Amino acid sequence: MTHSMQAMPPSVENLRTEIAKSIHKHWLLYILEGLALIVLGMLAVVVPPLASLAVAVFVGWLFLVGGGFGLVMTLMRRHVPGFWWSLVSAVLAIVVGGLLIRWPVGGVLSLTLVLTIFFIVDGVASVMLAIEHQRHASGGWGWLLASGILDLALAGFIFWGLPGTAAWAIGLIVGIDFIFGGSSLVVVALQARTAQS
Repeated sequence: MTHSMQAMPPSVENLRTEIAKSIHKHWLLYILEGLALIVLGMLAVVVPPLASLAVAVFVGWLFLVGGGFGLVMTLMRRHVPGFWWSLVSAVLAIVVGGLLIRWPVGGVLSLTLVLTIFFIVDGVASVMLAIEHQRHASGGWGWLLASGILDLALAGFIFWGLPGTAAWAIGLIVGIDFIFGGSSLVVVALQARTAQS
C-alpha cells in the first residue's frame, strides 16, 4: 500500500471501495453504455453536420427549460433583492433557447465561435504555462507547448473557414469526445469485471 493510500481518510477509502464494488457488480451496464457512446461518437464523426445541429438543439432546450424554471422561481420571489436582474436573466435564457431550437443553424455558428474562443484562450494559456515550466527546467513543457500550438492552430483553422467549418466542427469534436469517453467506460468495465469483489 502506498503512502498516499495510508494517508487517506477512512470515509474516502470506503467510498472508493463502494464505487469499485458497484462497477464490478454492474460491469456489463458500463460496457453497454460505453459501446453506445462509441457508436454515437462514430456517427457524429461520420455525419458531423447532423451532430452539430443536435448539439445546438440540445443546448437550446437546456436554455429554454432552465430559463423557464428560473422565471417561475423569480416570479415566486418578487420581493427579493435583485429581482429585475433575475427576471432579465431568465427571460434572456428563454429567448436564447427558443432561438437555438427555432434556428439551430445560426446556433451552430454561435456555438462554433464560442468553441473557437475557447481554443484561443486555452491555447494561449497552455503556451504561457509551457514557457513557465521551461524557465524552471521542469519536464513535460514541450508537450504543453505542443498542446497550446495545436489549440491555436485548430482555432485558426475553424475561424478562417467560417461559416463552412461551423457545419462540422462541433459535431466532430463531440463525436471524438464520445468515442474516447465510451472507450474509457469499456476499459474500466473490463478491468472491474476481472477484479476481485
